[in-house]
Amino acid sequence: MKLTKAFSLAITLAVAPLLHAASASDIPNEAELKKQVSDTLGVNVLSIEASPIDGLYQALTDRGLLYVSPDGSKLLHGNMYDLQKGMKNLTEAALAGPRIAMLKPFEKDMLVYKAKNEKHVVTIFTDVDCGYCRKLHQQMDGYNDLGITVRYLAYPRAGVPSPNADEMEAVWCAKDPLQAMTDAKTGRNVKAAKCDANIEGQYRLGGSFGINGTPAIVLENGVLVPGYQPPEALLNTIKTNL
Repeated sequence: MKLTKAFSLAITLAVAPLLHAASASDIPNEAELKKQVSDTLGVNVLSIEASPIDGLYQALTDRGLLYVSPDGSKLLHGNMYDLQKGMKNLTEAALAGPRIAMLKPFEKDMLVYKAKNEKHVVTIFTDVDCGYCRKLHQQMDGYNDLGITVRYLAYPRAGVPSPNADEMEAVWCAKDPLQAMTDAKTGRNVKAAKCDANIEGQYRLGGSFGINGTPAIVLENGVLVPGYQPPEALLNTIKTNL
């Protein structure tokens, strides 16, 4: 699915400062490679630079990280690991910084359950009808008690437009969105409402992060943790990734 031109431009502007150094990399045919990947796949290529493997480039796009041969004829999509560093996910490491920048423009759209003694902040792409999203939400006090502030962004799994997306828009546009989220995740009806909630933008942002299921947790350093984690487990995950 191609992103809208406006949204692609917004993503490009959001990550431009982070990619300034990468754009100066010595890739002789960078412009041609960007055009070839973009035209073939329908993605917006933000930067191309050398990858950890000699002779292979990595292309940062609005749909994730891709690996491209120098002549642009071959492409790899998947994770790269460093066997000498405990199976460190090099693909995830390359995406972490840009994710932080891409989240910034959406902070105004987040539903925030703030911990009184805040020590950590996580951003969770959620769906009101997702079973594990509901289980996570039921334990909100547990996360907050551990000093974890939870920020929600919408990721309606049925896509946009859909009744699922409309339900999430009703939550975001309610007079009390935090209570509306709790109501929706406990099976109560939330009155339909319209506003500039940008549910589609949030959904597309999740797609650019490589998210295809919920809940999906983005840590403060940009690391993506897929799936549900109970409070103590999430705290351990956060500490492990500091």
